[in-house]
Amino acid sequence: MTAKPRVLISDALSPAAVQIFKDRGIDVTFDPGLGKDKDKLAAMIGDYDGLAIRSASKATAKLLESALRLKVIGRAGIGVDNVDIPAATQRGIIVMNTPFGNSITTAEHAIALMFALARQIPAADISTQAGKWEKNRFMGVELEAKTLGLIGAGNIGSIVARKALGIGMKVVAYDPYLTPERAVVLGVEKVELDALLARADVITLHVPMTEQTKNILSREALAKTRKGVRIVNCARGGLVDEQALADAIKAGHVAGAAFDVFSEEPAETNPLFGLENVICTPHLGASTSEAQENVALQVAEQMSDYLLKGAITNAVNFPSISAEEAPRVKPFVALAEKLGSFLGQLTETSVKAIRIVYEGKVAELNVKPMTSAAIAGVLRPFMPGINMVNAAAIAKDKGITVDEVKREAPGNLESSIKIIVEAEDMPRHAVGTVLSDGVPRIVEIRDIKVDAAFAPHMVYIRNADKPGFIGAFGSLLGDAGVNVATFNLGRDTPGGDAICYVAVDSRVDDALLAKIEAIPQVKRARRLAF
Repeated sequence: MTAKPRVLISDALSPAAVQIFKDRGIDVTFDPGLGKDKDKLAAMIGDYDGLAIRSASKATAKLLESALRLKVIGRAGIGVDNVDIPAATQRGIIVMNTPFGNSITTAEHAIALMFALARQIPAADISTQAGKWEKNRFMGVELEAKTLGLIGAGNIGSIVARKALGIGMKVVAYDPYLTPERAVVLGVEKVELDALLARADVITLHVPMTEQTKNILSREALAKTRKGVRIVNCARGGLVDEQALADAIKAGHVAGAAFDVFSEEPAETNPLFGLENVICTPHLGASTSEAQENVALQVAEQMSDYLLKGAITNAVNFPSISAEEAPRVKPFVALAEKLGSFLGQLTETSVKAIRIVYEGKVAELNVKPMTSAAIAGVLRPFMPGINMVNAAAIAKDKGITVDEVKREAPGNLESSIKIIVEAEDMPRHAVGTVLSDGVPRIVEIRDIKVDAAFAPHMVYIRNADKPGFIGAFGSLLGDAGVNVATFNLGRDTPGGDAICYVAVDSRVDDALLAKIEAIPQVKRARRLAF
């Protein structure tokens, strides 16, 4: 009987999320204070398949060294700054977040800060409660008919755009990934960054923190903004040069700013603190009861689907596989990995390129996981630590070209996968399929037809199609006490090149392999393991 998957929750998560794990048949340990005790977390993590966290737990490379069973990390929220994604990827650990669970909450916070900034509400509140009546001091501005400059028009940015349009603002958006068609649907005008800076009365940021977006509002960029602009940041700290912004506010060029995120958090000091018409909140973008509940429930469902079905949703380091398509994709992922492994074990020189051809119904499926599996299979003999999660990144780093080809019209088979490995010495290829029994099979090697399932121990022989080979080969196996499980033969022409692909019950040792290679008809013999 297969053991239940085990999940460790090391941060505060909704009781309903904990119940989801239990209802799905997952053994769950709920220890919401564990994330603050890194030594105890490291001591426990080795016994779990999944780790569910918020922001308190730090999934560092050092912690992951102890996570020998870990398959998935689920972050209840958008930001994954507290997860060492390269280290997780290297170890084959899927990292998921919940990018949509707090989208409305974060967008509403940006809109709220924009209103508060336009009408100086926090300062007016403090003044009034102090017994002052400074009506003339707090002269605000209307937002209707003003231009909102949106930096980032993804999920949260698009919600902000919709709400801004609803209050009568004009919206211009800078986002390299925003298509003209999507811009029309959103009702925004797509512009370049410099045009946005020159036109916007209010600028809001809704992009992740990357090398490309760090200080996207730099001192130089702020100088290009129109005088009197107001800036709102509820995305990530570090998107704005905070010192440059403080200087621009003091100089009167920027009318005000509202920040929920900062380059250093917790933000005990910051150049923006204490400035007039600057509003600061302590990273409250996702802080509503609805959002906290939503992200907790989502991460529990996502992790459960992965551990139980192989479905991958909102992973930051691997292509998504929906729960519906997982059962159909899984057998072909296994085929791609084994077919790649077959070719990799036959390859003795450096791999230059890998080409995967999907033909028939398989081409209609999500092939990205299959491609990752194929790459991992091909390269594993040379790189033992490679896995489906890190395969594509490693191939890219090594300068190995990977191509996918889809042909939806079926050939001789309803579905087939062909892998071609271009190596320094010569190209190699093989074709496989999955029949109705769900078992991956290899059906063609070097243009020679075969029909063989994969087994833990196999022998591959390329030989001349001459009498005497089968008898000599069988005798050697029998004398060595190696039992044959399946025996598959194929040839191109009578008397020409032939292939013998045999599954055996035990490993063929070096001495026996040398004797097989010495059979006169044998051109090449290899021991394979799957």
